[in-house]
Amino acid sequence: MTNKGMTEELTAEKIPLLAIMRPESYREKSEAIARDYGFEPVYVPMIQLEGLKDEVFEPFVQRVVKGTSDYVVFTSANGITFTLDKLTKPEKEKFIAALKKTRVIAIGPNTEKELVKIGIEKPFLPGDYSSEGIVEALCPEVKGKTIDLARSAFGAKVLIEGLEQCGATVYETHVYTLSIPEGAAQKELIERTLAGEVDAFAFTSSMMVRGFMKHAEKLGAKDTIKETLSRAVVGAIGTPTGNTLEKYGVNADVIPEEFTFEALVKAMKKTMKNQLKSN
Repeated sequence: MTNKGMTEELTAEKIPLLAIMRPESYREKSEAIARDYGFEPVYVPMIQLEGLKDEVFEPFVQRVVKGTSDYVVFTSANGITFTLDKLTKPEKEKFIAALKKTRVIAIGPNTEKELVKIGIEKPFLPGDYSSEGIVEALCPEVKGKTIDLARSAFGAKVLIEGLEQCGATVYETHVYTLSIPEGAAQKELIERTLAGEVDAFAFTSSMMVRGFMKHAEKLGAKDTIKETLSRAVVGAIGTPTGNTLEKYGVNADVIPEEFTFEALVKAMKKTMKNQLKSN
């Protein structure tokens, strides 16, 4: 659909369709946010979460409980949930009590909220909600300190490398992993995209981009999908996600300063309104 065509339909009070491709567990909240901003959500997960317990998980827990971790960094709310799910009730109580005596870092507001739920009242948030933001914020104070990271198996290397360059000893445990779901829903989203039915796309991670493009390639639409996306509003959370889109030949129209889903949807809505005015 061309911008002109999209403008004509929106002018005729068509509710724009927004593709949301987050994991299933985010569905209810994500759809509510989309509708609050005037979108009709098309919810099709392009990534799914799976619990993971690697060989360094137990040492991680012991460092926290014994107080040898100076910092514990969580880069997502999922990291907290999947960490606690691996612990028995007594272990969980000891772990949370120890976290309260440790400097806990949350990458952003959603992670902060999850920490507050379990009793960590004042976690530290970097000014920039990203791995780079955490490195920049902590670098002046972590020389000679021990830092533990609990995150997905696809976490950005820049976090570990950056903190180590600042003089910290960094331990990483993978508490969950990401995979690309396969099914009729994913195939249908690609088909609807190619047909020009979807007005906007919210990409919230690089893995999501790769999942979407993998399904497009399976349908033989590797090049066609780029052209179709160029005629829609494409949003990305964070520069890394935007860069991944660019590697596939797609430019992100929207990358909000705040790394949250609501900020992304709000910015995409504003972009669509501006397009309407300019046309």
